[in-house]
Amino acid sequence: MSLDFPRKPLHLILAGLLSGLAGLAVAHNPVCVCVPDGDTVVCTGGFSDGSKAPGVTIDVVAYDETILIQGKLGDDSTLRFKRPEGEFYVLFDAGPGHVVEIDHTEIR
Repeated sequence: MSLDFPRKPLHLILAGLLSGLAGLAVAHNPVCVCVPDGDTVVCTGGFSDGSKAPGVTIDVVAYDETILIQGKLGDDSTLRFKRPEGEFYVLFDAGPGHVVEIDHTEIR
């Protein structure tokens, strides 16, 4: 006695697998929020799937590309720093395709 399973065309199987992988790629976008706290700024980073990002690099960069502050997110996925004078942006860099820039005008 043999069991015969219905066969699906290979293109349908591949399409299903690829669509599942595409959903995984979309579910892991970088997220970073920076808010003022007196004369300091607190940035919290993570990913859209709710995972935290401890150890991810955060740089505070002047408009002339001078790095003002280099840091990494702590175990709680936050970094606190003294707000620089002048124009700057915060660069959350979790690797290729996982970069967020926050301009100083957005920190309010």
